Amino acid sequence: MAISISAVVLLGILVFIFVKKSGLNAGHAIVCILFGFFLASTSMAPSINRFVTGIAEMIGQIRF
Repeated sequence: MAISISAVVLLGILVFIFVKKSGLNAGHAIVCILFGFFLASTSMAPSINRFVTGIAEMIGQIRF
């Protein structure tokens, strides 16, 4: 659950930066948010969640 919240916060910050600094306008940001919202309710959501969790665990195991 902590990974999901962190990913949402990170993606929200990225969308905010893109809206303010890049060519992404508010309309594009709304489309991205709606796409994510509707994608979360599809049958692909568990697979995407497992993929992101696997990547996060792999990154967490890297030792510097």
